[in-house]
Amino acid sequence: MIVHCAAYHDGHRLDAPDDLAGALAAARAAGPGGFVWIGLFEPTAEELDQAGKEFSLHPLAVEDAVSAHQRPKVEPYQGSLFVTLKTLGYRSGAHAVAVGEVMVFLGPDFVMTVRHGADTPLSGLRARLEREPELLRYGPSSVLHSVCDTVVDGYVEVTTALQTDLDELEADVFAPGRVGRDNAGRIYGCKRQVMTVRRATLPLLEPMLRLERGAPFVRPETAPYLRDVADHLARVNDQVDGMDRLLSDILSANLAQVSVQQNNDMRKISAWAALAAVPTMIAGVYGMNFEDMPELHQPWGYPAVLSLMALVCVVLHRVFKRHDWL
Repeated sequence: MIVHCAAYHDGHRLDAPDDLAGALAAARAAGPGGFVWIGLFEPTAEELDQAGKEFSLHPLAVEDAVSAHQRPKVEPYQGSLFVTLKTLGYRSGAHAVAVGEVMVFLGPDFVMTVRHGADTPLSGLRARLEREPELLRYGPSSVLHSVCDTVVDGYVEVTTALQTDLDELEADVFAPGRVGRDNAGRIYGCKRQVMTVRRATLPLLEPMLRLERGAPFVRPETAPYLRDVADHLARVNDQVDGMDRLLSDILSANLAQVSVQQNNDMRKISAWAALAAVPTMIAGVYGMNFEDMPELHQPWGYPAVLSLMALVCVVLHRVFKRHDWL
């Protein structure tokens, strides 16, 4: 559906109808520098087809905007430029990253944003830009920059929240008494969230660099702004790479902890088994009912054997205790 539709000229909003045809006519009548900005949220195929005919958009780009689930990319077409971005939102209650999409159609006198998903952080963008006419006077290019900047700022917020979760997870995993619990599942879950962020941020860097170097319908005056967005995105990618490596190290360390704990448990089990094996062995020998056995008919034979069992068990217990097997 159409969320907003307005016409602009030289950085200021025109008093024009809020329907697509009326706003476009007003922008074109205003002369060079006039453009129309239309925002759509999860539009139907019919709505996009109508806008596509009005702006002479390429059918393949319109098809991508309807179906969504596209990789971040920049595709020039005759008469327009098509830009796709993944948006991210962090849901603190579920400790999960939600993904949305924003498509931007850019032309000489129009810009159209198509949003998919609730986690598309563009609310208030139009109002912020209208308060900055010196930037809005660059036309559709200024809207493209602002959309990219807002999306990348969302990446920064999500990675900051994930870093906080990662710090808490790291402290919890290495806390005393945590070995043997379901740490691997939590680490893997956090790694999946980081991978979700990576799928959105990593493929976007090359398109942002392309926009910075120059693309159809992107004014050269916006290149420094786009370069700043690309720098922020590069830092986000570095942070995501660092979190992914740290999670791999935490998982390896946790597996090593579990292995050490299992070895300690096996040593203790083996030590107690050895303590139980000595009296069992002696009792088994004397339980064979042979006629000729040492001290079999002596009155002190029974207490002597019990004393021998106790002595051997005490010696073994002290040896095992000294070597931290018990």
